[in-house]
Amino acid sequence: MKKMMLSPLLAVLLVTCFLPETAKAEVTFGDAMQAEEGDAQAQLKLGLMHYNGELGWPQDFKQALVWFRKAAEQGNANAQAYLGMMYAYGQGVGQDAKQAVAWYRKAAEKGQSGAQTLLGEMYAKGQGVPQDYAQAAVWYNKAAEQGQAVAQTKLGLLLFEGKSVPQDYQKAVFWFRKGAEQGNAEAQAMLGLTYFLGNGVPQNYQQAYAWLAIAVANGRDDASNLRDIVARKLTQGELSKAQSIATSYFEQHQSK
Repeated sequence: MKKMMLSPLLAVLLVTCFLPETAKAEVTFGDAMQAEEGDAQAQLKLGLMHYNGELGWPQDFKQALVWFRKAAEQGNANAQAYLGMMYAYGQGVGQDAKQAVAWYRKAAEKGQSGAQTLLGEMYAKGQGVPQDYAQAAVWYNKAAEQGQAVAQTKLGLLLFEGKSVPQDYQKAVFWFRKGAEQGNAEAQAMLGLTYFLGNGVPQNYQQAYAWLAIAVANGRDDASNLRDIVARKLTQGELSKAQSIATSYFEQHQSK
């Protein structure tokens, strides 16, 4: 079975959330001049302009690649993360998982949390490196500690399943809750499952229903069957309360 990577859009969101506000600002003529003179931050901004298709410029992955590479070769972690992503998805360059891993690693070692998450994913899927869940856990943990909801969820899954790390339901719940509270639908579904099973938390069908309902509302359709199973275990009064909890939680933890 083909192992699927995170979607390109999700990868972009992971990498972009680490960008400083200066990199997100509109490109100016001065930025273009500085980029030509070798300023790595200006080169990153030009790369982003071409990658996203901004200021009247059409989206141009090849030009984005040129500028990201220039900045990446000077050690700019954000450019390194973008360059890795472009190799991973074959954007403006031939798809090359090993090159993706190499650039993700450079950025990850500098603390770029999006790259840490994506490097963890490469280890988990065995893309560009031998599959190694222990290494995946290392990189997911680094990103999770920095608040990356996807990494928090992925780390929770490894702990829940005991894949190359000791199975620890309580730690899994800790990370699922972190991800769920940031609006990650997979984390919300898994948190609901832990309440349903009583793994790492006391069994609580109302909490299970609430988190599963939120996950479904946030697009996790595969959680609907378990949500309905849980609903049948509740009295009408308990179900009404669980639905109220779900509504309150949803207002706080919608998908971001």
